[in-house]
Amino acid sequence: MSAILASLKEFNFFSAVVRLILAMACGSVVGFGRSKKKQNAGLRTYVLTSIGAAMSVLLACYEYKMMTGQWAAAVAEIGMKFDASRYSAQVISGIGFLAAGTILSSGHQQVTGLTTAAGLFTSACMGMAAGAGMYDCVIIVLVILIVVLDVCYPLESAFKRRLRNMTIYVEFASIEDFDDILDTIRGEEATIYDIDIERTKREGSKYPAAVIVLQMGRENASHSGMLSTIAGLPCVHTIHELIA
Repeated sequence: MSAILASLKEFNFFSAVVRLILAMACGSVVGFGRSKKKQNAGLRTYVLTSIGAAMSVLLACYEYKMMTGQWAAAVAEIGMKFDASRYSAQVISGIGFLAAGTILSSGHQQVTGLTTAAGLFTSACMGMAAGAGMYDCVIIVLVILIVVLDVCYPLESAFKRRLRNMTIYVEFASIEDFDDILDTIRGEEATIYDIDIERTKREGSKYPAAVIVLQMGRENASHSGMLSTIAGLPCVHTIHELIA
């Protein structure tokens, strides 16, 4: 066992693949837990961030190995003060500003663009690895990116729809009607975790609105059933589920 761990700590193609898979697995475990709680940063965001971070470290290891091996003559000609990892660090810092610009707060406690930002970060790391000639890891990360962004999206969406936790946005006639909405939710054996009262404009008039975080109590309860029950109240003007 110790011999296997020692070989994995060395830098080679096999150890690089294992490290990328381990990073993807760790990001998946953490992201799965966040998705279950319907947080803004879910499964795909955590996997992409974890893969990108692992790729940046692998790139630094690769550059050091090449600078002390095949690139040794070029490094000696340029000077030993030359550090290729500094360029990678600057790229990662720069892509952080670009990725931050894709994260938007769309209101009603919703944040969008987290997965896009994580994808940009991972793509930047992949581009640096391609520029350094780390071809094998680039192909592996590209396959992982395609799987995470294209294959995992419908799976994650279907998984969120099956969760018992849900966040709803509802507009109603007056603040006095809010107790009826809460009583209806509790009548469905649901547990209310958080309530945020706000005001919105609808058809030129101001209506009170609320963002409600709840957990359905019945095993056979569905998101659509809960929405239909609340929408059936005469005081409710608009209702929809907020999906992170």
